[in-house]
Amino acid sequence: MDTSTGDPVTRPARAPRALLVAAFDSQLKWAAHLGSELRERGFECRYVAPRERVALSKDQVRAAGADQVDLVWKDEILDLALDVDVVVLALAGPQVRHFTLDLTERMAAEPRQEPAPVVVAGWVGVIIEKITAGYLDRSGADVVAVNARHELDHFREVARRLEIDPGNLLLSGLPILSTSPRPQPSAPVRTVLFADQPTVPDTAADRLYVYRRLAAYARRHPDRRVLLKPRHRQGEDTFHRMHHHPEELLSGDALPSNFTVDYRPVPQLLGETDLLVTMSSTACLEAVDHGVRVALVLDLGVHERYGNHVFLDSGLLRTFDQLEVDDIGTPSAAWVDSWFGGRSVTPAQAVVDRVEKLLATGERPSLAAMTSPYQQGALELHRARLSGEVPEPPGPWARRRRRHGLVKGTALQLGIWLVPPAALKPLKKWRNQRRIKKL
Repeated sequence: MDTSTGDPVTRPARAPRALLVAAFDSQLKWAAHLGSELRERGFECRYVAPRERVALSKDQVRAAGADQVDLVWKDEILDLALDVDVVVLALAGPQVRHFTLDLTERMAAEPRQEPAPVVVAGWVGVIIEKITAGYLDRSGADVVAVNARHELDHFREVARRLEIDPGNLLLSGLPILSTSPRPQPSAPVRTVLFADQPTVPDTAADRLYVYRRLAAYARRHPDRRVLLKPRHRQGEDTFHRMHHHPEELLSGDALPSNFTVDYRPVPQLLGETDLLVTMSSTACLEAVDHGVRVALVLDLGVHERYGNHVFLDSGLLRTFDQLEVDDIGTPSAAWVDSWFGGRSVTPAQAVVDRVEKLLATGERPSLAAMTSPYQQGALELHRARLSGEVPEPPGPWARRRRRHGLVKGTALQLGIWLVPPAALKPLKKWRNQRRIKKL
């Protein structure tokens, strides 16, 4: 049933189509899990990335499980979306918000017989910051895939207070996880994996401290392997850019023979890992899922900038001193239940179940969500910006001109546009090495 007209929904006799949008490897990994489930149910899937801001290498695309990712201009995505049945937005909150507002405007300006595509949005990992803003940015989607019960409770309370219909919220779980984690083992630790993050911690000094403590752990336990898994290879990019790569920071250190930098994907490494150590990476949830013991680094303290504040109730925060004597925590039952409990199907199955239901009925929960005063205000502001009545915030070029002056700012921006990343790599490496020498 078309909820806008009350007429039955009629669809062409063809395979349903899905458009999956991602710009970074973590986003593509999330989208690919949903894409795999969609394909199993007969959907034709196409992966695209915004040409203006994409950071996907061939290795990252292959590791995510996507066959091909087409680069398209941001303005083209909406046109492509109107020709498919489902749009999966594995993007940052502001990009999701912009898309849903554009879609609402387009559907109002160009009425059509078929309902709008079902729009799916969610979070590709643990929410460390902007939990409220992130929900509001995604609240205009038809399916808002929620990873954990405590997050769902928070979103429902925000929706209640802002009079937003919560019918699009779905406690699906994180698509990279199962519904039932394996039990924790009791065997001795033989292989330790450190899952690095691109910006946590953010300073070279703090990162070097953590890496050197890992090396000290390896020296303390020569019978164990210690693997350091960087977030990406040097020269690759992610949603959060790494400025202090471990190979650069450790280039002058004499490392023990049982300490290795390993670039294999985390899911592959977990099969041979007894203990995963990280600051606040989503990899800790993957490890718990695989029955691997986990420790979240406590040495630098608990702070929002480290992201470990969201794991206070996990029972897994530990210092390196504790780890060296095998004082390893046990996941809190309530914490595990929030991430894994109450679900009988996989997260990807839960999302696609909801998608198929909405396609069959023609219902679009976004229509109800968009009637709230909050969303109506967002639409008014969006219209004002599109008309030029309210200017858009300055872009990167304008900010560089303002900061460095017309000539230097323009030259810097042209360099970013025209100089290949490979040509900038030696300069960045030289700059980082100079910083390291000062530590």
